[in-house]
Amino acid sequence: MSVRRLRVRTVALAAAVVVAAGAGVAAAVGFGGTDRSTAAADTAPPATAIVTRQTLTDAETVDGELGYGTTRTATARLAGTITALPDTGTTVKRGGRLYAVDNDPVVLLHGSLPAYRVLQPGVEGADVKQFERNLRALGYDGFTVDDEYTGSTADAVRQWQDDLGLAETGRVEPGRIVYAPGAVRVESHQAATGDAAQPGQAVLTYTGTSRLVTVELDVDDQRLAKKGGAVEVSLPDGAPVAGKVETVQTVIDAGSGGAPGQSAEAETKIEVTVSVTDPAKLAGYDQASVEVTFTAAERPDVLTVPVAALLALAEGGYGIEVVDAGRSRIVAVTTGLFAAGRVEISGPDVAEGMTVGMPA
Repeated sequence: MSVRRLRVRTVALAAAVVVAAGAGVAAAVGFGGTDRSTAAADTAPPATAIVTRQTLTDAETVDGELGYGTTRTATARLAGTITALPDTGTTVKRGGRLYAVDNDPVVLLHGSLPAYRVLQPGVEGADVKQFERNLRALGYDGFTVDDEYTGSTADAVRQWQDDLGLAETGRVEPGRIVYAPGAVRVESHQAATGDAAQPGQAVLTYTGTSRLVTVELDVDDQRLAKKGGAVEVSLPDGAPVAGKVETVQTVIDAGSGGAPGQSAEAETKIEVTVSVTDPAKLAGYDQASVEVTFTAAERPDVLTVPVAALLALAEGGYGIEVVDAGRSRIVAVTTGLFAAGRVEISGPDVAEGMTVGMPA
């Protein structure tokens, strides 16, 4: 029987923080073990460790920012002069004025699909239904909420435009509305009242209105953040508060500039937003640095050894060197969760309290 005496020192680097893809790997059927005499000094393991029973948790604590979630930018799509901006910190609800160009309001509506074309009779699509849903929520009727922009929709739009003080055209230009998932909180101004508005010009930034923690993870740590997953948030005073992952999205970080003349290198990140279960505990904090502990996996009451104790077997799979009464033998094991420098192991010949060989 062939046993390759290769200690798996690199396993800790490649897999210590992930659930092993080969969690069910075991040695070939019929693998027994190899007794080795310890009479020769150079055959004794240089160090040992103990097989322990514990709860193994793949968790990581990272820095986060308490605020109002992802910041987004409202850009002008109408030419003219910016004549009104809301104060920073102002909450703008559905149907409210986000800002004004030539004294005409640009209106906030709810939805995920951005406005991208003129809505008028004869137009059909998901954007029509999204707009009509908002129009109905604002109290206008006489039309059917569907994906068709009809003459009845245009009549309701004229009434809406009249209430806003706009020309009653029955058409909706994409620059007249801004869509957001819900009410927004104005975070900062990117332009000033009196500035000339040009299409594509940033006017203001905004966030949601709920208190959220935002975390940026490396792509390698994406396993930590699953939508709906439980986390623990540590506030600046050290007080813990339970939280839940609300959103997980991939973003491109432009990065900081390098040497003069060199462009910044973009980097892919995982942006995670976390809500807390007891918002009252956030009283007194507006924006603050916090710590967030993510738990990707947990295995209660399992046998574990240091990852460095694993041996790569020539037959495939992994084993450990069991040291007992001055002798040692190689025992095949099935690996499970790798975390915190340890690995879950199981097998008929493995028991709590065993002594296993370790590299120096």
